[in-house]
Amino acid sequence: MSSLGDIPADVRVPLVYIDIDNSQALDSAPAQSRKIIVIGQQSATGTAAVLTQNRITSDGTADQLYGKGSMLAGMLKTLRKANSYTEVWAMGLADIAAGAAAKAELTITGPATAAGTLALLVNGISVQVGVSADATADTIAAAVVTAVNKLPDTQVTAALKADSTTAVTLTTNWKGVTGNAMDVRLNYYTGEQTPAGVAVALTAFTGGTGTPDIAAVVAALGDDWYTDIVFPYNDTQSLNTIRDELLERWGPLKMIEAQLWTAFRGTHAESGTFGETRNDWLISCIGTNIAPQPHWLWAASYGGIASYYLANDPARPLQTLVLPGILPPVKTVRWDMPERNLLLHDGIATHYVDASDNVCIEREITMYRVNQYGDADTSYLDVQSPATLGRIRYVIKNRFTNRYPRHKLAGDDVLDLLDPGQPVMTPKIARAELLDIALTELIPAGLIEDFDDYKDTLEVYLDGDDKNRLNFICHPNLVNQLRVLAGLIQFKL
Repeated sequence: MSSLGDIPADVRVPLVYIDIDNSQALDSAPAQSRKIIVIGQQSATGTAAVLTQNRITSDGTADQLYGKGSMLAGMLKTLRKANSYTEVWAMGLADIAAGAAAKAELTITGPATAAGTLALLVNGISVQVGVSADATADTIAAAVVTAVNKLPDTQVTAALKADSTTAVTLTTNWKGVTGNAMDVRLNYYTGEQTPAGVAVALTAFTGGTGTPDIAAVVAALGDDWYTDIVFPYNDTQSLNTIRDELLERWGPLKMIEAQLWTAFRGTHAESGTFGETRNDWLISCIGTNIAPQPHWLWAASYGGIASYYLANDPARPLQTLVLPGILPPVKTVRWDMPERNLLLHDGIATHYVDASDNVCIEREITMYRVNQYGDADTSYLDVQSPATLGRIRYVIKNRFTNRYPRHKLAGDDVLDLLDPGQPVMTPKIARAELLDIALTELIPAGLIEDFDDYKDTLEVYLDGDDKNRLNFICHPNLVNQLRVLAGLIQFKL
């Protein structure tokens, strides 16, 4: 006598007992939802406890939890411009105790000989200062301080330089080397010009020191599954620490893989050098050039866009997608095609600027370049490779955990002898399921190709040492991306 579901085999009390089993209810895996976490420094005015995870549903929530003008609030608001649909969480870090804040200076000379507007751009935020026809340098400097401090999204605080009435010091709202990537400039937009008689000398942001404790971040993440991590830090120590965590999450014992999105601000030479120091296939870093906005805002927009579209299709390229909220570098410094091609060999994802002055993804690559022997390796070149593999693993895991959660394991020889309804798994059944997954889910979704090879090379077998273990080896042929169309036109007259 055999049991059906949870109905006891020895029940004698009449009459009808019908169990309900949902293991066969789904023909395919549910859509895999992506989940973003944004990491960055918060200010003392934020209400969130440091190293806690908080769900973000509005710009106001970001400002409240992490403080107006903080790194993290700025990242969250930029990300929401790119993607307000995907579930977003945030984790704030306290300011770096052993660090120093970066500073920049504006030295103003005058007086003005005609009325006008002083057009500053501080970290991508337009700061306009009205200047009267006879305004002195002192008056203009004081007005700059007032105007900057009214705009917390500049992420800096302005004050008159000590012992000066004509020099303004801009100080980052937090400590750390990240502050050196901030930007201040004049007359970014077409038509802007400095009022007659006025001159402004700018010095770049420097002096920021210190890096955060990413080990504490890793510990605070726990085993929560975030598919996308937006990361503002690109120093070696921080990236190495988060890289190790990414690799552990990817592994077979956790299977909570994540892609990390970051950015690097610098010249072409600096960007290429940075890329060559890394070899991370779960990290994608986009080069910003000397753009008006710091790299953490680029990382936020990049990660937001990528997460949204990879959720729809992990194998589809992201090229041509616009990065909302991101301002392009000025035309004189934009990288040309040969320069961008070099960066793509250095592990740096690239952007281009379209005819409407939008910053667009050109090619989204990982930082993986070489194998463990130092030889060139393109297996993880594009972010679609780990993204697609993660989706394949999710689908396979979902099928077996839903349909066979409490099954027995036997050899194929019992199949013709089993009573109907017996919860028994065999290599033949597992093989049929794996082939069905490929035919009904993976191939129709455009994730893999060449079913015949997949079928011919699929191996499913009972483990020789552990009688309770079933092994399989499959070789999915991943669908690729149309990156280059090359042709030769040989004409005749």
